Amino acid sequence: MSLLNPKNIFEWLEHLTYKKSSYNSFEEKSWENFNAYMVHRFVSMYEGYIDIANIAQRFHPTDKRGIYNFYCEMLPKKKMFLRYIKSKIKTSPKEVKQYISNYYKCSLAEANEYIILLNKSDIKIIFDKLGVEIKEQKQLLKKL
Repeated sequence: MSLLNPKNIFEWLEHLTYKKSSYNSFEEKSWENFNAYMVHRFVSMYEGYIDIANIAQRFHPTDKRGIYNFYCEMLPKKKMFLRYIKSKIKTSPKEVKQYISNYYKCSLAEANEYIILLNKSDIKIIFDKLGVEIKEQKQLLKKL
């Protein structure tokens, strides 16, 4: 019998959810590709599996076989797509945040909130007051 060698996170997730391969059926070196953090992250993106991922995160990250075995036992055997949910919070370029932070004398996090509230013409006025060159202003405003 040939040993399995998943190469990326998606192959590992397929083995966890659909194929349900035994943890003994993988090559020893393939465990180097198993990233417990990413498995937890993808599994937790499915609302029904949040509690399972929460329990699995209590395992030590170096116990890769234990984490794999736990998920194999807990997740139902079915083909599924675990969608990775990206953040909807828009962050501004660091250079723009730095200028706004200097202008309002606040932190970069607060500057990001100001940028969300201000429109581009307001930001351009601030750049003018700070003496930012026109060419740099155009480049920074394109990034917003």
